[in-house]
Amino acid sequence: MSKRPHVVIIGGGFGGLTCARALRKAPVRVTLIDRRNFHLFQPLLYQVATASLSPADVASPIRTILRKQKNAQVWMGEVTGIDPSAREVELSDGVRIDYDWLVVATGVTHAYFGNDAWAERAPGLKTVDDATEIRRRFLLAFEAAEREADPDERRRLLTFVIVGAGPTGVELAGAMAEIARDVMPKDFRAIDTTTTRILLLEGVDRVLPTYPPELSERAEEQLEALGVEVRTSTFVTGIEADHVMAGEERIEARTVFWAAGVEASSLGASLGVETDRAGRVLVEPDCSVPGHPEVFVVGDLASLTQDDGTTVPGVAQGAIQMGQHAARMIRAGLEGHGREGVGLEGRQREPFRYRDKGDLATIGRAAAVARIGRARLSGLLAWIIWAVVHVFYLIGFRNRILVMLQWTWAYLTYQRGIRLITGNPKVELQRARAPDELG
Repeated sequence: MSKRPHVVIIGGGFGGLTCARALRKAPVRVTLIDRRNFHLFQPLLYQVATASLSPADVASPIRTILRKQKNAQVWMGEVTGIDPSAREVELSDGVRIDYDWLVVATGVTHAYFGNDAWAERAPGLKTVDDATEIRRRFLLAFEAAEREADPDERRRLLTFVIVGAGPTGVELAGAMAEIARDVMPKDFRAIDTTTTRILLLEGVDRVLPTYPPELSERAEEQLEALGVEVRTSTFVTGIEADHVMAGEERIEARTVFWAAGVEASSLGASLGVETDRAGRVLVEPDCSVPGHPEVFVVGDLASLTQDDGTTVPGVAQGAIQMGQHAARMIRAGLEGHGREGVGLEGRQREPFRYRDKGDLATIGRAAAVARIGRARLSGLLAWIIWAVVHVFYLIGFRNRILVMLQWTWAYLTYQRGIRLITGNPKVELQRARAPDELG
């Protein structure tokens, strides 16, 4: 057994994987634990949900990514608890692993603001399973509408409500509107898919509320050009099988998707430190946990207020930079200290500095918005930048080539080639028409 200090990393997302790779030359043993065996490129997950890409195009096996890193091993398992005093993590099968350094990067999940019953009728988008479920429900609605004789029920089936107009909601709405308008019309005989209604509901007064106001305005204009009905300052008060309540208004719709809120992984609470309202851990300036300098929390699970009063945003770049920073702090703690180096004094720690590289959101074909430094861009140029940046950060050469080829083909032909409905077709088609009848 190696006597090198043991670094345990929980979570194979951007933060955890970046930290593991940054420790490749450090004199440590690295164990990365994730309940799935792949790293997911989440910014492109909506493209799986809207039939542009397959799951394999936006995911890579973690073992393949780390196969050349001799000091790293990968465990597939679910961590259910952390004991900072004993420096141990516990897995769901009862196995306990000790650590010298710990990096927790388990991210966030959907939040329904106390209305958890809505989860079944309005799936969110955080995992591959979520994406394939959204794709299934979206495509099934058209199949059910093709067979439906009642015009009122057909309208319900061809009405889609997306709750939340952040980047995920905007990207879903734009892509679904494009599919209904440009891809589907020639595939169906009994329905006119161009009459499909896509409603995007947002509780605050503009879409993309974290973006500069002028980009929010341009994004809304581009969405409306695609036929999306944007409703701002609109709160959802109820979701039923055949309608959505937006305040006092009843919107007849069979299909609802959720992009409105998140809550932190439950592992944050097991650290026994203070969390914010969303369950994110309030970390020290160096991303460590108060009272435990050997434990770091990075990515969406961390809540870190910067010197200017702003919080590090829960985006991929923030997670990547935090993962790199945690690795630097671990390497610094090892220099000349050995195992006892984990107790580095706070004054010796370097505070984390987030480098804002801008915001990007795509709306549709050759339509996007971008903030890069002081520049505010929209339309084709913003879309090209968005595409290049996202392909650049994809893990694996194969994924980059496949994504570029599929995007080029889709752009030239107006086709979405991954329109596959999985699961039990009979049961799923019935559920698309009358979900309550099937329990």
